Amino acid sequence: MALETDLRERVKAAVRHFWLTRSQQAARQGILSGERDAGERTAVTGGAQMDGFVNLIRDLLCGAGLPQTRVYCERSLEIPGWYRPEKQWDLLIVIEGRLLAAVEFKSQIGPSFGNNYNNRTEEALGSATDVWAAYREGAFAPSARPWLGYLMLLEQSTGSTVPVRAREPHFKVFQEFRDASYAQRYQILLTKMVRERLYDAACLMLTGRAQEQSGEYTEPSPELSFQNFLASLTAKVLAEVK
Repeated sequence: MALETDLRERVKAAVRHFWLTRSQQAARQGILSGERDAGERTAVTGGAQMDGFVNLIRDLLCGAGLPQTRVYCERSLEIPGWYRPEKQWDLLIVIEGRLLAAVEFKSQIGPSFGNNYNNRTEEALGSATDVWAAYREGAFAPSARPWLGYLMLLEQSTGSTVPVRAREPHFKVFQEFRDASYAQRYQILLTKMVRERLYDAACLMLTGRAQEQSGEYTEPSPELSFQNFLASLTAKVLAEVK
């Protein structure tokens, strides 16, 4: 229980970092440009907002025995693709020329949940498809099958939690998408990506703007919890290290 409490506090610190960095970037951009980006585009263009999660994963893995020199989260983040020359991930673990893991850390806030959800879906599916094709063609030899992870932090708001009507001009959508909110759509997406083995683990967390100081968050699916995500990644990495 103490370990779980400590982990939750560290995750809350990463959530606070997200909101604080976003606020600082928005304020800085407002000062420089005289106006905010349309549709709060700062949340997309700012970057660095998910660094709290990147650093947390790195610190937890290194605390479990992974040499810090094997974790790449600031530079040398590119690995080959099959449909493009290379793809830059947010965190890589490479040991003695073997790719152990690659992780994406993504976030989304409103108000443009619809367009950004579609973009995130296409990016996530495309990145995984590209990596597995490159792996099939020997791009990472002599690596065994690498571990892929995807972590999403989503703003919890009316726009992300109310039912959304699916457009069906020609054919019916799958039943699970009917009247699903964007938060539910993300849960469906991440669950399917893991079960289809596009990613080895995924994590979905929701947090509201009112949680900037507390860092509180919710996890709508136990299967997509941070603890499960971390356990899967740690097991993969430590099995290789030892």
